[in-house]
Order: sequence, then C-alpha cells, then structure tokens
Amino acid sequence: MMNVLWLQSGGCGGCSMSLLNADTADFEGQWRQAGLNLLWHPSLSLASGSQVTRVLEDCLSGAQPLDVLCVEGSLLRGPQGTGRFHLLAGTGLPMIDWVRRLAQVATHVVAVGSCAAWGGITAAGANEVEACGLQYEDDRVGGLLGAGFRARGGLPVINIAGCPTHPAWVTDALMALAAGLFSEADLDPLNRPRFYADQLVHHGCTRNEFYEFKASAEQPSDMGCLMEHMGCKGTQAHADCNTRLWNGEGSCTRGGYACISCTEPGFQDPGHAFHATPKLAGIPIGLPTDMPKAWFVALASLSKSATPKRVKENATSDHVVVAPVVRRTRLK
Repeated sequence: MMNVLWLQSGGCGGCSMSLLNADTADFEGQWRQAGLNLLWHPSLSLASGSQVTRVLEDCLSGAQPLDVLCVEGSLLRGPQGTGRFHLLAGTGLPMIDWVRRLAQVATHVVAVGSCAAWGGITAAGANEVEACGLQYEDDRVGGLLGAGFRARGGLPVINIAGCPTHPAWVTDALMALAAGLFSEADLDPLNRPRFYADQLVHHGCTRNEFYEFKASAEQPSDMGCLMEHMGCKGTQAHADCNTRLWNGEGSCTRGGYACISCTEPGFQDPGHAFHATPKLAGIPIGLPTDMPKAWFVALASLSKSATPKRVKENATSDHVVVAPVVRRTRLK
C-alpha cells in the first residue's frame, strides 16, 4: 500500500469537495483497491489533535513511511516570511514549516489544485498573505520549496492544477504513482500530468460547431460560442474538462459558463472581468494557443461569411430555433 498524507493550507477546501464527488459509490474502497492508504485527511479522517501530530512526527522520523505528501491550498508565507498567518492547529508551528520538513522525507509531493500549484485565488490582487505554490509562484519556478526541489522519488512537485481539480485527475495520478507507472516524461512543461494537460478544454466542447462558424453568444443564456464576447478561454486552457466530465455529464461550458482557464498559472488575475473578452481592433486578444493571429482573422472572416442560417440564429438563442434540414443524403 502507498501511504498518502493530505494537508490543507490556504484555500477553500474545494478540491477535497470535488474529490468526494468522484464517480464511485465507494470512494474509500476505490483507493484501497488501487493500493492507496490515506494516512490522514483533515475532512475524511477521525484523528485530531495529538493523534494527528503523532502521525506527522512518525512520518518525519521514518517510523511511518510517507510515500505521497498531498498539499491542498496555497502556502501562506506572511507576515514577512514567518508563515504565522497559518499555524497548524495544536502545534504552534506554521504550516509552511511542516510542509517543508515533510516534503524532505516524502517519496512524492503532489500539489492538489491551482492554489497549491501556483498560488491561485489566494494569491490574487495585492497578495498580502504572501501566498505561493509549492514549487511555483504563478508561472515563475520557485515557490515554497524552491526551483531545485526533487522529492525522494526523483520527481519535482506534481502539479494537479485546477480550481477545483477533477476528482479523477487526483485519483488517476496517485494510482499511476502507486503502480510505478509515472515518470518525469509524464509531466508537461509546468509539471502537470500530461494525461489531462495535453488536452484543451476546447476538445469535445458541445459548442464547437458555433466556434467553427464564429457564431457567438451575446449573453450567458445563448447557445453560441463563448469565446468572442463572453470571455471563454477553452482554446487556451490545458484540461480535458469536456471529454472527462464531472459526475459523468457536467463541465463549465456545458453549464453555460465560460472557461476561465483555471488550470493555468495566473488565471486569478486576468486583467479583465471573467465574463468579458478583451479585444484589440475588434479581435480577441486571447487566441487559440497554436494558431497565428493572421490565420485566425482570415479563418474567422471566411467562417462568418459561410455560417448557415441555422447556426447563426441558434447561436443567440437559449434553445434550438432552427433544426437541421432533413434531406436524403444517399449515403451508401
């Protein structure tokens, strides 16, 4: 069994809430069958007070092997680097001190969520609490543990970014570690697991026909593409949200909400309202990650001129106004 210790730092606990929405009737059984032994979790474990302290001290002394240290929430270094904005209850010691010490004895260290990965929402604005990620501060390498950190297993911090993370991203990553099937080659340039970060939210989006014809929504209830006017960054965000659905059926864009690119560093401070698309000369600034701007402008102009009436009218409606034409296609 692979021992997993889960600590919660500066955040809302949303990644733990997401984890509990895994598509299984027996979450504990699923982990146990995969070889995952949860030593302690602040919301799922009964142990508290001195019992928890004993678990942590046993991990530090080696009496209890620590295979994976999972940290949820950003690391609060304030005030003035002391970390005393967040003390681990009952110990009188800053959480950042516990994390630093435990990271040195863990075989693997995992940042669960964008707060633990980059600083996330907690680091937004003036960041007066001096929040950062485990090994990143936004997109800058460093964070709490430093750019050169490697866990005892040889890997840097594994950044399972998302706000919140998909429960399967966490479980699949831990299962791969337990099976010995996870290496540095399985991490993208920002140390996110490639099994979800090599995808884009755009892939599998149910609004893709509207995107192709640049038939755009003009208000949240519209069926059209959310990129041009409503702030959607699905063509830039690395995640498989529209092919690996929450609860088997949900995603932000399927619920009518624009993708805010929550798996990316700095998403919390986009410089504009989340529901708005910044433009220059009428052209969205945030274009698909691998498409030259000139190509996009040319393609958009051509697409709009060829938009079928059905797609154009349905894009600015909250229901299907014009159904696809029924005709014999003589398919053989």
